[in-house]
Amino acid sequence: MAVVESLLQVASTGALLSALLLLLVWYLVSPESRYQKKGKKPPGPKPLPLLGNLLIIDLTRPFDTYFKLSKTYGNVFQVFLGPRKTVVLVGYKTVKEALVNYAEAFGDREIGPGFRTKNDEHGILFSNGENWKEMRRFALSNLRDFGMGKRGSEEKIIEEIHYVKGEFDKFEGKPFDTTQPVNYAVSNIISSIVYGSRFEYTDPRFTEMVDRANENLRLRGSISLLLYNIFPWLGPFLKNSKVVVNNIIQRRTQITKLINALLETLNPHDPRGFVDSFLIRKLSDEESGKKHSYFHEKNLTMTVGNLFVAGTDTTGTTLRWGLMLMAKYPQIQDRVQEEIDRVIGGRQPVVEDRKKLPYTDAVIHEIQRLANVVPLSLPHKTSCDVTFNGYFIKKGTTVIPLLTSVLKDESEWEKPNSFYPEHFLDEKGQFIKRDAFMPFSAGRRVCLGESLARMELFLFFTSLLQSYRFTTPPGVSENELDLIGIVGITLNPSPHKLCAIRRS
Repeated sequence: MAVVESLLQVASTGALLSALLLLLVWYLVSPESRYQKKGKKPPGPKPLPLLGNLLIIDLTRPFDTYFKLSKTYGNVFQVFLGPRKTVVLVGYKTVKEALVNYAEAFGDREIGPGFRTKNDEHGILFSNGENWKEMRRFALSNLRDFGMGKRGSEEKIIEEIHYVKGEFDKFEGKPFDTTQPVNYAVSNIISSIVYGSRFEYTDPRFTEMVDRANENLRLRGSISLLLYNIFPWLGPFLKNSKVVVNNIIQRRTQITKLINALLETLNPHDPRGFVDSFLIRKLSDEESGKKHSYFHEKNLTMTVGNLFVAGTDTTGTTLRWGLMLMAKYPQIQDRVQEEIDRVIGGRQPVVEDRKKLPYTDAVIHEIQRLANVVPLSLPHKTSCDVTFNGYFIKKGTTVIPLLTSVLKDESEWEKPNSFYPEHFLDEKGQFIKRDAFMPFSAGRRVCLGESLARMELFLFFTSLLQSYRFTTPPGVSENELDLIGIVGITLNPSPHKLCAIRRS
């Protein structure tokens, strides 16, 4: 009933009745029965006209509903989000088979109205076809050239660690919200790679850019934006939709200003970052008179925006989960700090230390697993008709690889719902890799910044745990730090404050 009430609040009675009539006609003449002759359709709950299965889905935490539905309908099932059919893939083996073994068929991105807004299918995250291939290929090549996952990135991260420690020290051990300092620090890493330089935490251009991106990620996971993706005609009635569009316009304007400033001082023989490399390629294509080049202003601004958001939110959110979990489980924090003190002492941790810190490495992996930062993944779309696990799935069908079901697969993890670093340790206490560890997804759409994110998490986490003891505020119990989280596009820790107490 909450969904019905939401719809009634945002639409006039006439518009709602008209839409109901049109969608009822669609339901009655749906092409579903025509193409299902090709094969067995996935099972799922019976949909209602107009609403589909919305009345049985918890829109505040849809991934929990999908996980529960899989107990009834299996690891491949369908739900109707309004009139739109969506196939949900559940469990490690199913998700891996689809994204890796059927990579081409399940490799397209579903781009709903909420993500198509002001995007026009440019950039990397929300594009398909040759544009996506060209932008991803170029991004991977050039980000590596500027140190992503290599020594150059390590130096940038270590430099940024000193700045974020300075921010933590300002609170003098008193309770504070880690959100902004952590997000600013992580954002500066991708900024230095993309733009060629970092920003001061007091620079309003930078803080607005980070805060605006975080707001859009939160709003795009809200119920109103989920409803907008299902019923686009609701757009004019939704305040959150207008805020998202305004944020996108402001972000694009700001990115354009930064790009133009770099263009004025561009040296084709000495690129400072990703933007310079893109501009050099763009100018080269223009000078050669190349037709149908993908290296144009829209792709540049969208790709830079994609890299900035993707390179900030998931890593920053994971790191904040990590610090919170250390305060919640002080006995685990004790073991991490003992290992760091014994192996590294007082010097700055470096990436090479990872193999000498098996328990710390296991804790970081377990943080990523339990934090479950992207529980739904970003939606995929089938690029062709495909028969998968005995079920026929039509071309253009929305597909959700349920990453939470991989990271909490009961057949893969001994204690899937608990914080248990031993998931990544053998009987001798040495670190072991786990196939079902897929926080970065898999296949064609695997996170292109995985190597950078892994480096950031290790260096930030070990450096901060080396310097600080993280505790709950006075009078606040560890049990009050919950693991439920706040749902947006990513799953953030519930609002909380921590004390970062300097270790002697």
